[in-house]
Amino acid sequence: MGKEYLGEFEELVLTMVGILQEEAYGNAIVGEIKERAGREVLLSAVHVTLYRLEDKGLIKSKMGGATNARGGRRKRIFTITNAGLAMLRAIKEMRTDLWKLIPQLKFAGR
Repeated sequence: MGKEYLGEFEELVLTMVGILQEEAYGNAIVGEIKERAGREVLLSAVHVTLYRLEDKGLIKSKMGGATNARGGRRKRIFTITNAGLAMLRAIKEMRTDLWKLIPQLKFAGR
């Protein structure tokens, strides 16, 4: 099996799951992306991406408790796995190494 790569939106959703931790469910992720990234995204796009990340083993899910506010429906809560954290670390390291090679991004005193 070859190395897994993430698309930009997959990386964004995975990052938000890591940030939100036990509060990572569809609508919360949509809101977090809007707040932190300034992007409007569709809930359906987030759900498809969450299921794809789960299939890759980067996140896992469980059903939360039912609430009256949701008409008795339960939320599916997503959490990042060790593999997901390792993927984010690898992406960060690779990008940092590449950014260091761009002369315009070098800081004075380095």
